[in-house]
Amino acid sequence: MKHRIFGPTGRTVSEVGLGCWQLGGNWGDVSEADALATLCSAYEQGVTFFDTADVYGDGRSERMVGEFLRETKAKVFVATKLGRRGDPGWPGNFTREAMRRHTEDSLQRLGLDCVDVTQLHCVPFEVLQRGEVFETLRELQREGKIKSFGASVETVEEALYCLEVPGLASLQFIFNIFRQKAVTELLPRVKAKGVAFIVRLPLASGLLVGRYTSSTTFAETDHRSFNRDGQAFNVGETFAGLPFAKGVELAEELRALVPAPMSMVDFALRWCLDHEAVTTIIPGARNPAQARGNIHASSMAPLPPALHAKLAAFYTAKVAAHIRGPY
Repeated sequence: MKHRIFGPTGRTVSEVGLGCWQLGGNWGDVSEADALATLCSAYEQGVTFFDTADVYGDGRSERMVGEFLRETKAKVFVATKLGRRGDPGWPGNFTREAMRRHTEDSLQRLGLDCVDVTQLHCVPFEVLQRGEVFETLRELQREGKIKSFGASVETVEEALYCLEVPGLASLQFIFNIFRQKAVTELLPRVKAKGVAFIVRLPLASGLLVGRYTSSTTFAETDHRSFNRDGQAFNVGETFAGLPFAKGVELAEELRALVPAPMSMVDFALRWCLDHEAVTTIIPGARNPAQARGNIHASSMAPLPPALHAKLAAFYTAKVAAHIRGPY
């Protein structure tokens, strides 16, 4: 496993991390035993960056990470998020009092005195622009509750705004072969600022695994069922904003560009890692086998420049027009 510097913190993290949304819920049922086994498998493969959030399974994901840390004493860089809980909900979540309470709750579930990075969790742009949430994060940092702070955002406009916020350590953004806007509009600025860039949904909710067909179904509790058209939250968080049938069609077309002996997963993750501004990618995993499969891309050579050019042309000609939701 290769490592990269996490922005201004100076600390190193594995370039392939683990997204822990699925361990809390909204990806079908994952038992506690499977959740812990997945965390252990990822760590054994060299993963040292876990990304979770207080809202994932109403705290279940954080509790699973906390239990793993208590049982193993593993040295892991833990990233969590706040801002989307239902108590009190929006706009109350953005008050100093709520942010402090939500931070304390996360620390308790994680079993930590201080979390490595806390990220604003896709909060409204107008809230970011008012600035009070960043002042509260700085206060928590001064008190030693969080080591650093960042923002998980939906749009390039929000990301560019956050890059100008003093003290920002990281940005989290949806970035994959089906969602390439950041390549030219965001990553050069991220690199210039020296901020860590966390890639979420590098596999486009599984589309880029290449196993789905138009008849594939998902559990009712899986966001790939109930948020397929943005019914619950930003549609971009599900299948990168593509209509499912179109995404399956595009993934099948993409298969022809995958060089042997690469798998589709290796191909998609390697594409993300080839961008110098990327710090870590956080594919999810629901079981140990998936966790092990995610790490192969770190040991592979970069994709050839000519192939990157083909993928950019593929995105422009066949993908971009079909993306829905804020971007």
